[in-house]
Amino acid sequence: MTERAVRVAGHFGELMQGRIGPDGPVALISLPCPVLVLEARLRPGPGLSVHGAGQRLMTPERARRFLHGLGLPLSGRVTMRATMPAGGGAGASTAALVALARLAGARLRPEALARAATGSEGASDPLMFPAAERLLWASRAGRVLDALPPLPRLDVIGGFHGPPRRTEARDKAFPDIADLIDPWRRAAAAGRAAALAELAAISAARTLALRGPEGDPTADLARQLGAAGLVIGHTGSARGLLFLPDRIPGAATQVLREAGMSGIVRFRVGGCG
Repeated sequence: MTERAVRVAGHFGELMQGRIGPDGPVALISLPCPVLVLEARLRPGPGLSVHGAGQRLMTPERARRFLHGLGLPLSGRVTMRATMPAGGGAGASTAALVALARLAGARLRPEALARAATGSEGASDPLMFPAAERLLWASRAGRVLDALPPLPRLDVIGGFHGPPRRTEARDKAFPDIADLIDPWRRAAAAGRAAALAELAAISAARTLALRGPEGDPTADLARQLGAAGLVIGHTGSARGLLFLPDRIPGAATQVLREAGMSGIVRFRVGGCG
Protein backbone atom coordinates (compact mmCIF):
# COMPACT_ATOMS: atom_id res chain seq x y z
CA MET A 1 0.00 0.00 0.00
CA THR A 2 1.32 3.43 -0.88
CA GLU A 3 0.94 6.54 1.24
CA ARG A 4 -2.19 8.59 0.51
CA ALA A 5 -3.37 12.03 1.56
CA VAL A 6 -6.65 13.96 1.26
CA ARG A 7 -7.86 17.45 2.14
CA VAL A 8 -11.42 18.38 3.12
CA ALA A 9 -12.49 22.02 3.35
CA GLY A 10 -14.60 23.05 6.31
CA HIS A 11 -17.20 25.75 6.75
CA PHE A 12 -17.46 28.90 8.86
CA GLY A 13 -20.67 28.73 10.80
CA GLU A 14 -23.96 28.93 8.94
CA LEU A 15 -25.57 31.63 6.87
CA MET A 16 -28.72 30.61 8.69
CA GLN A 17 -29.92 27.77 10.89
CA GLY A 18 -33.15 26.96 12.68
CA ARG A 19 -36.39 25.04 12.62
CA ILE A 20 -38.49 24.98 9.46
CA GLY A 21 -41.75 25.59 11.26
CA PRO A 22 -42.33 25.10 15.00
CA ASP A 23 -42.32 21.31 14.70
CA GLY A 24 -40.18 21.00 11.59
CA PRO A 25 -36.62 19.77 11.13
CA VAL A 26 -33.49 21.67 12.10
CA ALA A 27 -32.12 23.02 8.83
CA LEU A 28 -29.25 25.22 7.75
CA ILE A 29 -27.51 26.95 4.88
CA SER A 30 -23.79 26.37 5.29
CA LEU A 31 -21.02 28.91 4.66
CA PRO A 32 -18.18 26.98 2.96
CA CYS A 33 -14.71 28.09 3.99
CA PRO A 34 -11.80 27.15 1.71
CA VAL A 35 -9.15 28.38 4.16
CA LEU A 36 -10.16 26.05 7.00
CA VAL A 37 -9.19 22.50 6.07
CA LEU A 38 -8.61 19.07 7.52
CA GLU A 39 -5.70 17.11 6.12
CA ALA A 40 -5.53 13.34 6.57
CA ARG A 41 -2.64 11.09 5.63
CA LEU A 42 -2.53 7.29 5.50
CA ARG A 43 0.74 5.43 5.92
CA PRO A 44 1.24 1.65 5.69
CA GLY A 45 0.96 -0.37 8.87
CA PRO A 46 -0.88 -3.23 10.55
CA GLY A 47 -4.40 -2.73 11.89
CA LEU A 48 -5.87 0.78 11.99
CA SER A 49 -4.65 3.63 14.18
CA VAL A 50 -5.83 7.23 14.09
CA HIS A 51 -3.82 10.17 15.40
CA GLY A 52 -5.02 13.75 15.66
CA ALA A 53 -1.78 15.74 15.86
CA GLY A 54 -2.78 16.98 19.30
CA GLN A 55 -6.48 17.28 18.45
CA ARG A 56 -9.25 14.87 19.41
CA LEU A 57 -10.70 14.51 15.94
CA MET A 58 -11.35 10.77 15.67
CA THR A 59 -10.86 7.68 17.83
CA PRO A 60 -9.82 4.36 16.26
CA GLU A 61 -13.02 2.76 17.58
CA ARG A 62 -15.23 5.36 15.95
CA ALA A 63 -13.24 5.10 12.73
CA ARG A 64 -13.69 1.34 12.61
CA ARG A 65 -17.46 1.58 13.25
CA PHE A 66 -17.87 4.22 10.55
CA LEU A 67 -15.88 2.27 7.96
CA HIS A 68 -17.62 -0.98 8.85
CA GLY A 69 -20.98 0.69 8.23
CA LEU A 70 -19.77 1.70 4.78
CA GLY A 71 -18.32 -1.74 4.06
CA LEU A 72 -14.87 -0.23 3.54
CA PRO A 73 -11.74 -1.99 4.80
CA LEU A 74 -8.81 0.20 5.84
CA SER A 75 -5.54 -0.53 7.59
CA GLY A 76 -2.56 1.65 8.38
CA ARG A 77 -1.68 4.73 10.40
CA VAL A 78 -4.01 7.69 9.80
CA THR A 79 -2.83 11.14 10.89
CA MET A 80 -5.29 14.02 10.87
CA ARG A 81 -4.49 17.71 11.24
CA ALA A 82 -7.18 20.43 11.17
CA THR A 83 -6.78 24.18 10.91
CA MET A 84 -10.21 24.62 12.51
CA PRO A 85 -10.83 24.00 16.22
CA ALA A 86 -13.12 21.21 17.36
CA GLY A 87 -16.35 22.74 18.63
CA GLY A 88 -15.76 25.90 16.63
CA GLY A 89 -18.68 25.45 14.27
CA ALA A 90 -16.38 24.89 11.33
CA GLY A 91 -17.00 21.23 10.52
CA ALA A 92 -13.95 19.48 11.97
CA SER A 93 -15.93 16.39 13.00
CA THR A 94 -17.71 15.91 9.67
CA ALA A 95 -14.49 16.69 7.77
CA ALA A 96 -12.73 13.89 9.67
CA LEU A 97 -15.36 11.37 8.58
CA VAL A 98 -15.31 12.52 4.96
CA ALA A 99 -11.51 12.34 4.90
CA LEU A 100 -11.52 8.84 6.39
CA ALA A 101 -13.98 7.59 3.78
CA ARG A 102 -11.89 9.06 0.98
CA LEU A 103 -8.69 7.53 2.34
CA ALA A 104 -10.50 4.19 2.27
CA GLY A 105 -11.26 4.70 -1.42
CA ALA A 106 -14.97 5.42 -1.11
CA ARG A 107 -16.69 6.17 -4.42
CA LEU A 108 -19.96 7.14 -2.80
CA ARG A 109 -22.40 9.77 -3.93
CA PRO A 110 -22.49 12.73 -1.53
CA GLU A 111 -25.97 11.71 -0.40
CA ALA A 112 -24.76 8.27 0.69
CA LEU A 113 -21.73 9.66 2.49
CA ALA A 114 -23.96 12.21 4.23
CA ARG A 115 -26.26 9.45 5.50
CA ALA A 116 -23.28 7.52 6.83
CA ALA A 117 -21.84 10.59 8.57
CA THR A 118 -25.19 11.43 10.13
CA GLY A 119 -25.63 7.83 11.23
CA SER A 120 -22.23 7.98 12.94
CA GLU A 121 -22.75 11.27 14.78
CA GLY A 122 -26.47 11.99 14.74
CA ALA A 123 -25.84 15.20 12.80
CA SER A 124 -23.71 16.23 9.84
CA ASP A 125 -22.53 19.27 7.93
CA PRO A 126 -22.86 19.09 4.13
CA LEU A 127 -19.09 19.17 3.50
CA MET A 128 -19.28 16.24 1.10
CA PHE A 129 -21.27 18.33 -1.42
CA PRO A 130 -19.50 20.58 -3.94
CA ALA A 131 -21.66 23.70 -3.34
CA ALA A 132 -23.06 23.46 0.17
CA GLU A 133 -24.21 27.08 0.17
CA ARG A 134 -26.79 26.09 -2.45
CA LEU A 135 -28.48 23.54 -0.20
CA LEU A 136 -31.15 23.83 2.45
CA TRP A 137 -29.75 21.05 4.59
CA ALA A 138 -31.48 19.01 7.31
CA SER A 139 -28.46 18.44 9.52
CA ARG A 140 -30.04 15.88 11.86
CA ALA A 141 -31.48 13.84 8.99
CA GLY A 142 -28.49 14.10 6.65
CA ARG A 143 -30.55 15.07 3.62
CA VAL A 144 -31.18 17.93 1.24
CA LEU A 145 -34.52 19.65 1.80
CA ASP A 146 -34.26 21.94 -1.21
CA ALA A 147 -31.88 23.38 -3.79
CA LEU A 148 -31.16 27.12 -3.67
CA PRO A 149 -29.88 29.64 -6.22
CA PRO A 150 -26.14 30.40 -6.34
CA LEU A 151 -24.83 33.18 -4.13
CA PRO A 152 -23.48 36.48 -5.36
CA ARG A 153 -20.02 37.22 -4.05
CA LEU A 154 -19.61 38.09 -0.39
CA ASP A 155 -16.33 38.72 1.41
CA VAL A 156 -15.97 37.29 4.90
CA ILE A 157 -13.67 38.04 7.81
CA GLY A 158 -14.01 36.53 11.25
CA GLY A 159 -12.61 34.32 13.95
CA PHE A 160 -13.55 32.28 16.99
CA HIS A 161 -14.96 33.86 20.14
CA GLY A 162 -15.61 32.16 23.44
CA PRO A 163 -15.33 28.50 24.42
CA PRO A 164 -15.88 25.65 21.93
CA ARG A 165 -19.37 24.24 21.72
CA ARG A 166 -19.85 20.85 20.12
CA THR A 167 -23.06 19.96 18.31
CA GLU A 168 -25.48 17.78 20.27
CA ALA A 169 -27.62 15.76 17.87
CA ARG A 170 -30.63 15.81 20.19
CA ASP A 171 -30.47 19.58 20.62
CA LYS A 172 -33.40 21.09 18.71
CA ALA A 173 -33.74 24.35 20.64
CA PHE A 174 -33.48 26.62 17.62
CA PRO A 175 -35.65 29.52 16.46
CA ASP A 176 -38.09 29.18 13.58
CA ILE A 177 -36.58 30.44 10.31
CA ALA A 178 -39.31 29.27 7.92
CA ASP A 179 -40.16 32.90 7.11
CA LEU A 180 -36.58 33.57 5.96
CA ILE A 181 -36.27 30.84 3.32
CA ASP A 182 -38.34 32.38 0.51
CA PRO A 183 -36.75 35.83 0.97
CA TRP A 184 -33.36 34.11 0.85
CA ARG A 185 -34.28 32.33 -2.37
CA ARG A 186 -35.52 35.55 -4.01
CA ALA A 187 -32.49 37.58 -2.95
CA ALA A 188 -30.04 34.92 -4.15
CA ALA A 189 -31.83 34.58 -7.49
CA ALA A 190 -31.64 38.37 -7.95
CA GLY A 191 -27.99 38.56 -6.91
CA ARG A 192 -28.79 40.85 -3.98
CA ALA A 193 -25.79 40.27 -1.74
CA ALA A 194 -26.72 42.96 0.79
CA ALA A 195 -30.15 41.42 1.32
CA LEU A 196 -28.61 37.99 1.89
CA ALA A 197 -26.18 39.43 4.45
CA GLU A 198 -29.10 41.04 6.29
CA LEU A 199 -31.01 37.75 6.35
CA ALA A 200 -27.96 35.95 7.74
CA ALA A 201 -27.77 38.60 10.48
CA ILE A 202 -31.45 38.07 11.33
CA SER A 203 -30.90 34.33 11.69
CA ALA A 204 -27.85 34.92 13.88
CA ALA A 205 -29.72 37.41 16.08
CA ARG A 206 -32.59 34.96 16.64
CA THR A 207 -30.21 32.20 17.64
CA LEU A 208 -28.17 34.41 19.97
CA ALA A 209 -31.38 35.70 21.62
CA LEU A 210 -32.56 32.13 22.25
CA ARG A 211 -29.31 30.30 22.94
CA GLY A 212 -26.80 32.98 23.95
CA PRO A 213 -24.17 33.67 24.91
CA GLU A 214 -25.05 37.05 26.35
CA GLY A 215 -22.77 39.89 25.40
CA ASP A 216 -21.75 38.44 22.05
CA PRO A 217 -19.79 41.24 20.29
CA THR A 218 -20.44 40.28 16.66
CA ALA A 219 -23.35 42.62 15.93
CA ASP A 220 -21.50 45.58 17.47
CA LEU A 221 -18.41 44.74 15.42
CA ALA A 222 -20.52 44.57 12.25
CA ARG A 223 -21.86 48.08 12.92
CA GLN A 224 -18.42 49.43 13.82
CA LEU A 225 -16.80 48.12 10.65
CA GLY A 226 -19.71 48.80 8.29
CA ALA A 227 -20.42 45.15 7.46
CA ALA A 228 -23.47 44.27 5.40
CA GLY A 229 -24.32 41.46 7.82
CA LEU A 230 -22.87 38.77 10.01
CA VAL A 231 -22.64 35.02 10.38
CA ILE A 232 -22.20 32.77 13.41
CA GLY A 233 -21.62 29.17 14.26
CA HIS A 234 -25.09 28.43 15.56
CA THR A 235 -23.63 25.57 17.62
CA GLY A 236 -20.03 26.76 17.73
CA SER A 237 -17.73 29.68 18.43
CA ALA A 238 -17.24 30.87 14.82
CA ARG A 239 -18.16 34.54 14.36
CA GLY A 240 -17.84 36.42 11.07
CA LEU A 241 -18.72 39.62 9.27
CA LEU A 242 -20.17 39.67 5.74
CA PHE A 243 -19.11 42.44 3.38
CA LEU A 244 -19.95 43.40 -0.15
CA PRO A 245 -17.00 42.78 -2.47
CA ASP A 246 -13.79 44.64 -1.62
CA ARG A 247 -15.33 46.49 1.33
CA ILE A 248 -13.45 44.91 4.25
CA PRO A 249 -11.68 47.77 6.08
CA GLY A 250 -7.93 47.56 6.49
CA ALA A 251 -8.27 47.76 10.27
CA ALA A 252 -10.74 44.85 10.50
CA THR A 253 -8.25 42.20 11.60
CA GLN A 254 -6.93 44.32 14.45
CA VAL A 255 -10.43 45.30 15.56
CA LEU A 256 -11.50 41.65 15.72
CA ARG A 257 -8.41 40.67 17.69
CA GLU A 258 -8.99 43.48 20.17
CA ALA A 259 -12.56 42.18 20.62
CA GLY A 260 -11.15 38.83 21.72
CA MET A 261 -11.41 36.81 18.52
CA SER A 262 -8.75 34.23 17.70
CA GLY A 263 -7.90 32.31 14.53
CA ILE A 264 -8.78 35.19 12.22
CA VAL A 265 -9.72 34.05 8.69
CA ARG A 266 -10.57 35.96 5.54
CA PHE A 267 -12.16 34.48 2.42
CA ARG A 268 -14.87 34.95 -0.16
CA VAL A 269 -17.92 32.94 -1.09
CA GLY A 270 -20.21 32.97 -4.12
CA GLY A 271 -19.78 34.87 -7.34
CA CYS A 272 -17.39 33.83 -10.09
CA GLY A 273 -13.85 32.87 -9.21
